[in-house]
Amino acid sequence: MKIQLFKLTFILWFYACLTPFANAQSFPSKPIKIVVPFGPGGIADLTARIVAQKMGVRLGQSVVVDNKPSAGGIVAAEMVAKADPDGYTLLLVSNGTAITANLFQKLPFDPVKDFEPLSTIGFFDIAIVVNEASKAQHLKDLITAAQNNPGKLNVASINIGSTQNLAAELFKSSANLDIQIVPFNGTPAVITALRGGQVDAAVEILGPLVPQIRSKAIRLLAVTGAKRSAFFPEVPTASEAGLKNFSASSWNALAAPAKTPSQIIDLLNKSIVDTVNDPEVKAKLQDIFVEAQGSTPKEMKQLFETDIKRWGNIIEKAHIPKQ
Repeated sequence: MKIQLFKLTFILWFYACLTPFANAQSFPSKPIKIVVPFGPGGIADLTARIVAQKMGVRLGQSVVVDNKPSAGGIVAAEMVAKADPDGYTLLLVSNGTAITANLFQKLPFDPVKDFEPLSTIGFFDIAIVVNEASKAQHLKDLITAAQNNPGKLNVASINIGSTQNLAAELFKSSANLDIQIVPFNGTPAVITALRGGQVDAAVEILGPLVPQIRSKAIRLLAVTGAKRSAFFPEVPTASEAGLKNFSASSWNALAAPAKTPSQIIDLLNKSIVDTVNDPEVKAKLQDIFVEAQGSTPKEMKQLFETDIKRWGNIIEKAHIPKQ
């Protein structure tokens, strides 16, 4: 009786071990879902849809986008963290996810342990801009004006805790300036305030500002990433303009639930990297001012963990209370 029970237990264990392997061998056999923690029409949503369409062609299964916007992207992240680790439910991760890890006292998931990194998909610049009528022709001019008028210069960003807002706080602390960071409820309001002279400068995602820059309504002083923008290569980075080691960029990536089989991780990574290297995808992402760039899972993990630490330090220095 004991021998038969042992045999039965062994058989059940054996097939349980085989199941993930068998699932990985047949993957994908149904549509894949990318859960996006933002509403339709934004940079993250458009990036996900461009990548999803071509990724689906490569995998032979449709890849659909499911928008789940919420404060801090918590709803989307929790949904994917609790999904079956079978590769069919993915999360659009961003530097915003790294910020969320520092902004909330308690989360219903672990931002690092509950996800398997797959690959980055695109990077987009943050810009420091002024009204075209401003006397500041270069970033150092804006910094000098702020130093000569402590407490008087206003710099616009979108809501407190956003990437743009924290990049503005990083600018303030890096240059050791006494300026006011003024939060607005969206990019259109930031542009209106800047053009109307209600603020002296703004820190915002570059893409939505490009029409204003090209029409010479506002002036681009610097981008805040580690390298110059591919779209305005003549414009220096903030670091090149005098703020040494200043770096704040925005990025999007894809991740799967923790414990997803390694064979599926490898297959998805290859599909994503091949997709973002596709000339058609690169061109479509360039149209929305996103620079396509894939990575290994390890590289994405390093980027994410580095950003969690970086934004955590900025949040602490800015004395932004946890929610």
